Amino acid sequence: MSKRIISLLLALTMILSLAGCRSAEPAPAPAPAETPAEAPAEAPVAEDYKIGIITGTVSQGEEEYQAAQNMVKKYGDKIVTATYPDNFSSETETTIANVVALSSDPAVKAIVFVQAVPGASAAIDKVRETRPDMLFVAGVAAEDPATISSKADVVMLVDEISMGSSIPQKAYEMGAKTFIHYSFARHLSYATIAARRELMIEKCEELGIEFVDVTAPDPTGDAGVSGAQQFILEDVPRQVAQYGKDTAFFSTNCAMQEPLIRSILEQGAIYPQQCCPSPYHGYPAAFNVDVAGHEGDVQYMLDQIDAKLTEAGQEGRMSTWSVPINMLMVEAGVDYAIEVIEGRTTGTNDEAALGTIINRIAGGEGSAQLTKYNEAGVELENFYMLLCDFYDFAAN
Repeated sequence: MSKRIISLLLALTMILSLAGCRSAEPAPAPAPAETPAEAPAEAPVAEDYKIGIITGTVSQGEEEYQAAQNMVKKYGDKIVTATYPDNFSSETETTIANVVALSSDPAVKAIVFVQAVPGASAAIDKVRETRPDMLFVAGVAAEDPATISSKADVVMLVDEISMGSSIPQKAYEMGAKTFIHYSFARHLSYATIAARRELMIEKCEELGIEFVDVTAPDPTGDAGVSGAQQFILEDVPRQVAQYGKDTAFFSTNCAMQEPLIRSILEQGAIYPQQCCPSPYHGYPAAFNVDVAGHEGDVQYMLDQIDAKLTEAGQEGRMSTWSVPINMLMVEAGVDYAIEVIEGRTTGTNDEAALGTIINRIAGGEGSAQLTKYNEAGVELENFYMLLCDFYDFAAN
């Protein structure tokens, strides 16, 4: 797959334009006014519907939060939003209550859940007690794959399994001799994160890279987000002092990315990819990039980060994906929900329609690869893993 540098704003404009064309020319069917007896049992909904989006707060997941706000700007009153609490692990009842509150409006026909944190499955069950036909799209799924796939209509996740090999490989290409893996017990209990870690260990051994596990504070624990971030700021210099600058760092947690990027830049170390790859994830805040007037302009963001790293002499030492993956999941979830609600899919799980939407947002055909999650030889039909190309800052 060739590397593409995309403009998310342009992609979204194209999506709206195409969606408008499709609305004007619905799928061929007898006009209800002419043949009411032949109208389908589940006729497409024209305009009287809403789509709910539930995301993290700015502190836990700014990328998806801002993506939800962008959907409000583009679709207006058709979009309603809510957030789950920062301490979602211990406040699942609040998560459930917030999702139920979204569904209490009968006009809401679909809910896009990014990130689908622990409690998402229970929230879906609760909603479907009274709203069995509610469409659920779950992005960045953090629960057991088989469980969440049995609850939601469509599930999306970065291809964490493939990343178990691709991230150490990228670190090796950047000159890494040591690989630091920051995580904590809660994350390592997730099937995909645990599997990715095992593959990272195997790949590092194959490449001759020393793999080092470091237990960091859980941001949902007593220390909170600030405690976890302070740990990263203090620990990265310790690790570089011990292993040298050719040390690559990876953390499984979103809230740790900003301090991790800042500290890696200061220490001159290696950063192959964030947990949720995107030029918007951690980099703008870490480098104080002003995005005012350039919201959604991915090329602008890539250029600004390139300039910062060139100035710091960090050419080819830090990377990401050029596709903001969590934003993509929010936007693709909304666009897919529109297609389902308006009757332009083969059902609630239409792989072809979803793939077309994701690639359109990502920059065109072939920009993103979708594969289905396979658990113990069993393929989960509605659980899609997404993989895109790396973008090496100041080296392209």
